[in-house]
Amino acid sequence: QVQLVESGGGLVQPGGSLTLSCAASGSTLDDYAIGWFRQALGKEREEVACLSSSDGRTYYEDSVKGRFTISRDDAENTVYLQMSSLKPEDTAIYYCATVLPDCSKYGSAYWYDYWGQGTQVTVSS
Repeated sequence: QVQLVESGGGLVQPGGSLTLSCAASGSTLDDYAIGWFRQALGKEREEVACLSSSDGRTYYEDSVKGRFTISRDDAENTVYLQMSSLKPEDTAIYYCATVLPDCSKYGSAYWYDYWGQGTQVTVSS
Protein backbone atom coordinates (compact mmCIF):
# COMPACT_ATOMS: atom_id res chain seq x y z
CA GLN A 1 0.00 0.00 0.00
CA VAL A 2 0.97 3.60 -0.57
CA GLN A 3 0.25 6.33 1.93
CA LEU A 4 0.23 9.88 0.57
CA VAL A 5 0.40 13.06 2.62
CA GLU A 6 -0.03 16.48 1.04
CA SER A 7 1.32 19.68 2.55
CA GLY A 8 2.11 23.23 1.57
CA GLY A 9 -1.35 24.66 1.20
CA GLY A 10 -2.42 27.96 2.70
CA LEU A 11 -3.71 31.44 2.07
CA VAL A 12 -2.04 33.43 -0.71
CA GLN A 13 -2.85 36.66 -2.49
CA PRO A 14 -3.77 36.69 -6.18
CA GLY A 15 -0.62 36.57 -8.26
CA GLY A 16 1.26 34.73 -5.54
CA SER A 17 2.90 31.33 -5.50
CA LEU A 18 2.72 28.12 -3.52
CA THR A 19 4.44 24.76 -3.76
CA LEU A 20 2.49 21.70 -2.70
CA SER A 21 4.22 18.51 -1.65
CA CYS A 22 2.96 14.94 -1.80
CA ALA A 23 5.10 12.66 0.34
CA ALA A 24 4.73 8.93 -0.12
CA SER A 25 5.41 6.08 2.27
CA GLY A 26 4.83 2.35 2.25
CA SER A 27 6.17 2.02 -1.26
CA THR A 28 8.26 3.90 -3.73
CA LEU A 29 6.56 5.93 -6.41
CA ASP A 30 8.91 4.61 -9.10
CA ASP A 31 6.25 2.59 -10.89
CA TYR A 32 3.39 5.03 -10.49
CA ALA A 33 2.15 8.02 -12.33
CA ILE A 34 1.05 10.78 -9.97
CA GLY A 35 -1.83 13.12 -10.49
CA TRP A 36 -2.79 16.31 -8.71
CA PHE A 37 -6.53 16.94 -8.42
CA ARG A 38 -8.49 19.78 -6.93
CA GLN A 39 -12.03 20.20 -5.74
CA ALA A 40 -13.59 23.58 -5.18
CA LEU A 41 -16.65 24.03 -3.01
CA GLY A 42 -19.71 22.84 -4.87
CA LYS A 43 -17.74 21.62 -7.87
CA GLU A 44 -16.57 18.27 -9.14
CA ARG A 45 -13.05 17.06 -8.57
CA GLU A 46 -10.81 17.82 -11.54
CA GLU A 47 -7.32 16.72 -12.41
CA VAL A 48 -4.93 19.61 -12.96
CA ALA A 49 -1.65 17.79 -13.58
CA CYS A 50 -0.17 14.34 -14.07
CA LEU A 51 3.38 13.04 -14.28
CA SER A 52 4.26 9.67 -15.75
CA SER A 53 7.19 7.86 -14.15
CA SER A 54 7.85 5.71 -17.23
CA ASP A 55 8.66 8.50 -19.66
CA GLY A 56 8.51 11.68 -17.60
CA ARG A 57 5.67 13.10 -19.66
CA THR A 58 3.48 15.71 -18.01
CA TYR A 59 -0.12 16.67 -18.60
CA TYR A 60 -1.91 19.83 -17.47
CA GLU A 61 -5.43 21.12 -17.41
CA ASP A 62 -5.76 24.06 -19.78
CA SER A 63 -6.45 26.67 -17.11
CA VAL A 64 -3.19 25.92 -15.29
CA LYS A 65 -0.82 25.49 -18.25
CA GLY A 66 2.12 27.83 -17.93
CA ARG A 67 1.36 28.48 -14.26
CA PHE A 68 1.63 25.05 -12.60
CA THR A 69 4.53 22.63 -12.78
CA ILE A 70 4.50 19.04 -11.55
CA SER A 71 7.79 17.38 -10.62
CA ARG A 72 9.16 14.56 -8.53
CA ASP A 73 12.14 13.87 -6.30
CA ASP A 74 12.68 10.12 -6.24
CA ALA A 75 15.24 10.34 -3.47
CA GLU A 76 12.62 11.95 -1.25
CA ASN A 77 9.78 9.84 -2.67
CA THR A 78 7.88 13.08 -3.08
CA VAL A 79 5.96 14.78 -5.85
CA TYR A 80 5.54 18.54 -6.04
CA LEU A 81 3.12 20.97 -7.61
CA GLN A 82 4.60 24.41 -8.08
CA MET A 83 1.86 26.97 -8.54
CA SER A 84 2.42 30.55 -9.63
CA SER A 85 0.31 33.48 -10.80
CA LEU A 86 -2.44 32.11 -8.61
CA LYS A 87 -6.01 33.23 -9.18
CA PRO A 88 -9.05 33.19 -6.90
CA GLU A 89 -10.50 30.42 -9.08
CA ASP A 90 -7.57 28.19 -8.05
CA THR A 91 -9.06 28.07 -4.57
CA ALA A 92 -9.77 24.43 -3.74
CA ILE A 93 -8.67 21.42 -1.77
CA TYR A 94 -5.76 19.84 -3.63
CA TYR A 95 -5.16 16.08 -3.61
CA CYS A 96 -2.44 13.86 -4.97
CA ALA A 97 -3.15 10.34 -6.16
CA THR A 98 -1.41 7.41 -7.81
CA VAL A 99 -2.34 5.54 -10.97
CA LEU A 100 -0.82 2.68 -12.92
CA PRO A 101 0.93 2.53 -15.27
CA ASP A 102 0.98 6.08 -16.65
CA CYS A 103 -1.17 9.17 -17.25
CA SER A 104 -3.26 7.56 -19.98
CA LYS A 105 -6.29 7.74 -17.69
CA TYR A 106 -5.75 11.46 -17.22
CA GLY A 107 -8.85 13.26 -16.07
CA SER A 108 -10.62 10.20 -14.70
CA ALA A 109 -10.38 9.95 -10.93
CA TYR A 110 -11.96 6.50 -11.02
CA TRP A 111 -8.67 4.89 -12.09
CA TYR A 112 -6.55 6.42 -9.34
CA ASP A 113 -6.08 4.08 -6.42
CA TYR A 114 -4.21 5.75 -3.55
CA TRP A 115 -5.17 9.25 -2.40
CA GLY A 116 -3.91 11.74 0.12
CA GLN A 117 -6.14 13.61 2.57
CA GLY A 118 -5.87 16.92 0.71
CA THR A 119 -4.51 20.36 1.47
CA GLN A 120 -6.48 23.60 1.27
CA VAL A 121 -5.35 26.36 -1.07
CA THR A 122 -7.10 29.70 -0.76
CA VAL A 123 -6.33 32.55 -3.13
CA SER A 124 -7.76 35.79 -1.82
CA SER A 125 -6.83 39.36 -1.12
